[in-house]
Amino acid sequence: MTKKGILFAALLAGIVLAFMAGALAQHIPQPPAEQIWQAQRQFVPVADFPAKGLILDIGGGGWGVIGQLKGQQVITIDIDPRELLEAPPGPLLKIVMDARQLQFLDNTFPTATVFFTFMFLAPADHEQVFRELHRVLAPGGRLLIWDAIFPNLEDKNKKFASIPITFKLPGRDIDAGYGTYLVPGGQGLAHFEGLAHKTGFAVVSKTSAQEWFFLELSKPLMAK
Repeated sequence: MTKKGILFAALLAGIVLAFMAGALAQHIPQPPAEQIWQAQRQFVPVADFPAKGLILDIGGGGWGVIGQLKGQQVITIDIDPRELLEAPPGPLLKIVMDARQLQFLDNTFPTATVFFTFMFLAPADHEQVFRELHRVLAPGGRLLIWDAIFPNLEDKNKKFASIPITFKLPGRDIDAGYGTYLVPGGQGLAHFEGLAHKTGFAVVSKTSAQEWFFLELSKPLMAK
């Protein structure tokens, strides 16, 4: 089952939600309703950001938002070929690849994006993905991250998250639904800022609202 294909009944809300499998083949069986933390619908603005040259989009299968936004500038990778097949047209290339071991040369891309993908990766793998992104970004390159904020819940019976999101692109909206495992103890902007500093990135800007955040990072022009 893929991000668009895993459905479960949210009994308390009385609606059907898309429970989406993540990168690294994180296929989740239909969980009991009482184990699901249900987020409110998030409204995430996605502006047509300026970018020169090619954009490496990590985990861009499924909804393929960055590919829809930036079109032929985008090289999209995803570990699951089904996600890439389901993604709408737009990117220049769609490649099956593991973000923990990017098959690109050093200093290749001026821009990289990770759009609601880290939420599907095991937290233990996040640092390795950051290091790979730092390696393939050109000096002065930018890394743009959008992702979910997981709360530190007192109810330890909650093991899964369901997050409906409306992406507000220029001129149109995309209604999406994401589901994944909850991160014990929570996970948010501070986690990714810490990884950025640890792996050599500088924080350019950041935004957080509701249960999502945006983080803009840069790779220094000169190695430390």
